[in-house]
Amino acid sequence: MAEPRRPVGGGGAGGEGLGRSRGGFTSNIHLSADGRCRPLSLIVTPGQRADCTQFIPVLEKIRVLRLGPGRPRKKPDSIAADKAYSNGPCREYLRRRAIHHTIPEKADSQSARLPKGSRGGRPPEFSEERYKKRNTVERAINRLKNVRAVATRYDKRGHVFLGTVTAAALVIWLRT
Repeated sequence: MAEPRRPVGGGGAGGEGLGRSRGGFTSNIHLSADGRCRPLSLIVTPGQRADCTQFIPVLEKIRVLRLGPGRPRKKPDSIAADKAYSNGPCREYLRRRAIHHTIPEKADSQSARLPKGSRGGRPPEFSEERYKKRNTVERAINRLKNVRAVATRYDKRGHVFLGTVTAAALVIWLRT
């Protein structure tokens, strides 16, 4: 008799967006939000998954329909992110797509760059005014977690939980 195949992700919990973190079994909601704290794209991953690994997939899922005819917008005007996204692949992706970004430089990468002098390259551009708008993502997450089913994750299956989070995001869009 053939042995049943394991789900993608290495096992039952990993395939369902559940993973270990300091708080126990948890999930992470990775999202992008517009200036009015409305979610643009969502991904649910296990709790131990790093934020920077989902940066490109979250940005690739952005689709904003136009009022008239034409393709949906896929590229944001600018991005403000925290130090978790201050790494080479994220910055290279943003430069390649010509997206203006404000991400503070990590202390360890700054201390590695400075001794090299001119060979270390220029420091990345950083605008404090634009960085003040970074809290819109945090406020969007708080709005999502006002829905009790999102905050506590009653759903056992990953795709059902993603549907719950998507429904909560739709309610946010309809209210604003």
